[in-house]
Amino acid sequence: MNADRVPLALVLNDDERTFQVRMHDSLLDVLRREGCTGVKRVCETADCGACSVLMDGLLVDSCTTLALQAEGRRIETIEGLAMAGELHPLQRAFLRHAAAQCGYCTPGMILTLRALLDRNPAAGEAEIREAMTLCRCTGYARPVAATLEYQAELQRETPSRRGAATPRPGETGLP
Repeated sequence: MNADRVPLALVLNDDERTFQVRMHDSLLDVLRREGCTGVKRVCETADCGACSVLMDGLLVDSCTTLALQAEGRRIETIEGLAMAGELHPLQRAFLRHAAAQCGYCTPGMILTLRALLDRNPAAGEAEIREAMTLCRCTGYARPVAATLEYQAELQRETPSRRGAATPRPGETGLP
């Protein structure tokens, strides 16, 4: 073990893991090192959303979150969104609507929109557009259409089947 590293235990995509990290490592650094390539390094200032992940069901920018802030937490990346080899319904809606242009920001966009609809299943189109990550490749019409389709599916389901994360009491969404 390297003397400048400390252990970090967390649950990554439903798998309990322990990593050796440097004190200054961002969560993005650790996730990329561990093969989570859907988490993208772009702005490194929490402006674009391409590095978005869910921490205990709440959206965080992994580029500005210290890895050690994730100690004991549940982290979900786009790689963990699919269950049992099946794409998440929001991922399927993005495919049906051809909602990805280059695809670079798509993982962060999908996680952002999922977090929004988990928190507010009745979000309007304006709120959906405001929540979306920055993208230079799309006009946003297709991602919005995909999200509205997914939202309609959610409204047909019961809350218990939705699988929405329930924040712990007192959880603010901040790491």
